[in-house]
Amino acid sequence: MENTRVAVMSIIVEDTNSVETLNAVLHEYSNYIIGRMGLPYKAKKINIISIALDAPQDEISALAGKIGNLNGVSVKTAYSSKD
Repeated sequence: MENTRVAVMSIIVEDTNSVETLNAVLHEYSNYIIGRMGLPYKAKKINIISIALDAPQDEISALAGKIGNLNGVSVKTAYSSKD
């Protein structure tokens, strides 16, 4: 079994045209997702999404890269120090 890491991804969506693609990307990695919380922030017309993951480092990095390449979407990842 491959080593995995626990991480949290924070995603800000400013371009709603990217939501469908973002959801498709997240579905690709759904087997690694522990939980997901989405908050529409209507005052600023953005969406805030938090994703908890337990996945191999390479998969977390690949997911962050795909998300970060979407128009109007930014992502940051924080990792647990536990193995």
